[in-house]
Amino acid sequence: MTELDRYDRAILTLLQADGRLPNAQLAEKVGLSASACLRRVQRLEQTGVIARYVALLDARAIDRATTVFIEVTLDSQREEVLAAFEKAAAVSRDILECQLMAGDFDYLLRAAVENPQDYERLHKQELSRLPHVVRIKSSFALRTVVKRTDYPV
Repeated sequence: MTELDRYDRAILTLLQADGRLPNAQLAEKVGLSASACLRRVQRLEQTGVIARYVALLDARAIDRATTVFIEVTLDSQREEVLAAFEKAAAVSRDILECQLMAGDFDYLLRAAVENPQDYERLHKQELSRLPHVVRIKSSFALRTVVKRTDYPV
């Protein structure tokens, strides 16, 4: 675990809000020289604190405004069964997230689809074909209340 001081935390907070913030502006906002700030950002990248930089899209703008949470139960908890499911789920571009769960089901998936008919396609062509699946339970989100991409640091 990388030790984070107040400068690192300030840098991370600002970069989570705007990953394209120029180094000179970032340095000015956190109260460091540009070279010291750049060294810190590079260290945060090299140590894996900053995993990557991405563009966050508006789901409505790309016709993926319907979020679906999918509970999946498998026929076994054996390591090879879990591995086969995870490998197949990772290939699907429609699955945005796949979490191994403790509780009443094995995996929680998050998908973004255009509409219920698009979800039907996903269910028939991909979800029902995932290995070792014995139960699929889906819930459609009506409205997003809170959605954060930034971690408190």
